[in-house]
Amino acid sequence: MEQNNMNDFLDAYHNVMEWAALVFAVIALLIFLYHKIKVATIADLKARFDYVTENEIKTYKLVFYSLAVTVFSLINLYARSIQFDEIWFGVRAFIGFCVATLFGYVFNLILKFYYPSKLDIKLKRYRYTPRVNPKTGNKMRLLSEDEEDVHLDEGMQAEEEAFSVDYDVWYDEETGDVKIEKYPGHLTALQCNNCGFYTMKVIREEIVKQPTDTEEGELIKHYECNYCGSIRATQFHIASNEVIDHRDPHMLRFADQRLINSIRVEIIANDGHKKNYTFQNVEQAAKFLEEFDYEKVID
Repeated sequence: MEQNNMNDFLDAYHNVMEWAALVFAVIALLIFLYHKIKVATIADLKARFDYVTENEIKTYKLVFYSLAVTVFSLINLYARSIQFDEIWFGVRAFIGFCVATLFGYVFNLILKFYYPSKLDIKLKRYRYTPRVNPKTGNKMRLLSEDEEDVHLDEGMQAEEEAFSVDYDVWYDEETGDVKIEKYPGHLTALQCNNCGFYTMKVIREEIVKQPTDTEEGELIKHYECNYCGSIRATQFHIASNEVIDHRDPHMLRFADQRLINSIRVEIIANDGHKKNYTFQNVEQAAKFLEEFDYEKVID
């Protein structure tokens, strides 16, 4: 009688696992489809940028956690035809729990350390795709850092100088219409030179030289890798306070330089030796090439 009761319990347990596997697999699929449909239906690229930044990784975590429960349930359906045995039942449940935990943990690491680099590419596409003036249908131009200050009030400029906020200004050349979009000061982490993960984030910034009306300032950003703990510091130039008229063609700068994360220069000597150097912007690379003397850097 007791064995029959145990077998009845095992049948009920298998039915629960069967339904759990089906239900959580469907939940994972519905969450994934809802997110994709939601993103596709957001027409405004800025709104899409904000939604994806806030929700994409959270959503994918829910998907993988649901799939982890599905994996646990499927493993607990293995050899369901056997009679109840306490040891076998416990071992199978333990293996299912370990595999499901490992599944969720691995994908959590992927979302934490690997996926942000892929997400960064998507976010940059949303952010820098040319905007269209809703009034005229004209394609708008993204102004450079120097050009956009004309259209930002003192409060906005102060936010940018504190590096807490970054503003993008889109300008319609024909009508003069302006669209201003607000973004976080630091969108995603950089790639760590030590471990290779995109986990290098700014932990502190200090202005070592204030900009004046005629001279550029200097800023040092201190980075730390959230994964391996590696640290580094990089020097940047701060534009002078001189007001630049974006309508003067001699003062224009390429807006596309904002898309550049870093510049790598490879120098190949006549003897075949190669040397690689990495810079944060075009100006640093140009200055380096002007002053470069290969004889001074030969090992």
